[in-house]
Amino acid sequence: MVAKIIDGHAVARQVRDECRELTKALATRGVVPGLAVIMVGDNAASKVYVANKTKACSEVGLKSTVYSFDADTPGSVVEAEIRRLNEDPQVHGILVQLPLPAHFDARRVLGAISSDKDVDGFHLYNVGALVQGETVFPPCTPYGVQKMLEHEGIAVEGQNVVVVGASNIVGKPMALMLMQKDATVCICHAKTRDLAQFTILADILVVAAGRPNLIVPQMVRTGAVVIDVGINRLPDGRLVGDVDFEGVRQKASYITPVPGGVGPMTVTMLVYNTVQSAQRHSLH
Repeated sequence: MVAKIIDGHAVARQVRDECRELTKALATRGVVPGLAVIMVGDNAASKVYVANKTKACSEVGLKSTVYSFDADTPGSVVEAEIRRLNEDPQVHGILVQLPLPAHFDARRVLGAISSDKDVDGFHLYNVGALVQGETVFPPCTPYGVQKMLEHEGIAVEGQNVVVVGASNIVGKPMALMLMQKDATVCICHAKTRDLAQFTILADILVVAAGRPNLIVPQMVRTGAVVIDVGINRLPDGRLVGDVDFEGVRQKASYITPVPGGVGPMTVTMLVYNTVQSAQRHSLH
């Protein structure tokens, strides 16, 4: 068996096409979906991510505006700008690019965003609502994984799902979203003893641990679906995930590559959430 590779770029294109059609429909009612991106400091990686986000927005007809602040800006100034954007009817989504400089209280800054405009899905309201199954905006990376599974027609209901990695951004929300779909979910993390005894039981294995080659073929059940969310740069400059791609590919039924798997979906779901927000606001 050689796994089918799930092409994240292809799935992302399909979702963006859907966003483009929704944006055109909104334009006939005089609504242009607007995303405000808050960036503090000059983190090189953050600049690349922000550029990718603004490019994705313009491709589907969204208006994106970047609000840049020096690294030594007081937190209160950034929070005041967020509160102003909360009140701006032209802005449907607000995103704070992480990480923030060390002196910032990230939780407080994210908490300043209105839950109605929290298109990244990091606000405590949206995180808590995930537990109830009624979040306004699901976090973008797990939402992207969910869309990929749907796109490939991979059933989640009744399946054993193992999530490796318990971060607030990917692991925990991913587990909650899959539980909502009636999967049986196990979360593993850095302190899990004998990781393989859990991963070998997975019908669907989602790996978001940030450790290259953490998952090797003998840890994966034959025919499993393997979703690799990890992204690691090796000393030789290559980008790899958390899964031994070539090895695991010989056992799995489906697998996502790195790069070109989950990555393109994260930015796409941010765009999708912003368009959904604009739709919701236009009906009020």
